[in-house]
Amino acid sequence: MIDIGRVGIWQGVFDGHPAGAVRDSVAELEDLGWPCVWVPETVSRDPFVSAAVMLEATRSMKVATGIASIWARDAMTTSNASKTLNEAYDGRFLLGLGVSHHTITEWVRKHDYSKPLTRMREYLERMDKSMYKGVAPAEPPSRVLAALGPKMLALSAELADGAHPYFVPVEHTPIARAAVGPDKMVATEQMVILETDPGTAREIARKHMRVYLDLPNYANNLLRFGFTEEDVTAASDRLVDAIVVWGTTDVIKDRVQAHLDGGASHVCVQVLSPDNAIPMAAWRELAAALL
Repeated sequence: MIDIGRVGIWQGVFDGHPAGAVRDSVAELEDLGWPCVWVPETVSRDPFVSAAVMLEATRSMKVATGIASIWARDAMTTSNASKTLNEAYDGRFLLGLGVSHHTITEWVRKHDYSKPLTRMREYLERMDKSMYKGVAPAEPPSRVLAALGPKMLALSAELADGAHPYFVPVEHTPIARAAVGPDKMVATEQMVILETDPGTAREIARKHMRVYLDLPNYANNLLRFGFTEEDVTAASDRLVDAIVVWGTTDVIKDRVQAHLDGGASHVCVQVLSPDNAIPMAAWRELAAALL
């Protein structure tokens, strides 16, 4: 299984910046010691192309998709893309797959989202049976699944190398670990803000959280952890503080450690940038505290 280190970076800001800026940024991140960068897929750059740009600009850094949507390409294409990247870049690519959400899947991509769990199982099985005539990587590529609830976590243990939980409280991590078992990956995303003023920090957090709280997958998962409909609708202080850690680097370090103590094998920190700028200063500061 690929080794992506204990702490990495999850980011969604690179898609809003030229490819040259992305190359320069990941090269500096590698020099700072960050072992892995995660890239998303929504309606912007293709994550496999983005991964290739970042892998080409670095020497040892791993790049993971968090996540590539199974509705965006067929199983053979995804499998072959992962093998191509891993062969070309010495096994430095981690495939993170997910079922996305009904809004993007049905409204934007025009697919039927009625049975996402069944679709994911079938997709993984087709990947494993797909044809590939290219030069194979030295080791079989690793893959993880975006997983929140018990059924997708179980599938992560059965047909993948672990899970990539996103937008979860610390209490989710030991549940994920128990579900996937001791030998699989639990790569948990954690949103962070380097801001000590509560009002300012929570304002930034709420602005970023709003899109997720309107998605049933995330909202329903929060209800499983004792948050109320009112917490979700209003983005209560209690909920904000459970999902987004804000404050000094020491406070952020404690939250990351709580995930690791709870069973995470990797925590990818997502710095929330209010203006969608590349948060290089924050990444530098966090590297000194977390790596």
